Amino acid sequence: MARLMAFDYGTKRIGIAVTDPLQIIATGLDTIHPNDIIAYLKKYMQTEQIERFIVGEPKQMDNTPSQSAQHVKGFVNLLKKQFPDIHISMLDERFTSKMASAAILASGRNKKDRQDKGLVDTVSATILLQSYMQGMSF
Repeated sequence: MARLMAFDYGTKRIGIAVTDPLQIIATGLDTIHPNDIIAYLKKYMQTEQIERFIVGEPKQMDNTPSQSAQHVKGFVNLLKKQFPDIHISMLDERFTSKMASAAILASGRNKKDRQDKGLVDTVSATILLQSYMQGMSF
């Protein structure tokens, strides 16, 4: 089986998480600047197979797209263009950053680590991927 890969997209950073090849465990992979994401993915995919991309869909509380939705749409279009054979799923990402901050706090990390936005983005992508995996039918 190939891995699943999730993205918590931001204009300054993209948090990335992946599953193991059996798609059982989600793990934070990295945080990458948006300008470097395609080169990073091409290098990663030289050694690993990806079955599906899961991209966090930013929404407001009333379920309408948030201001950052246009940037995410551009990112998804870029993924489709660069990797046309990989399926893309969108998943509501509301509360993932708050959940990530709470998880980092609960892990006992020090204050400096808890304020690391790159770590928050990676954990957010991991939470997004876990949510996707929980919704998959087996």
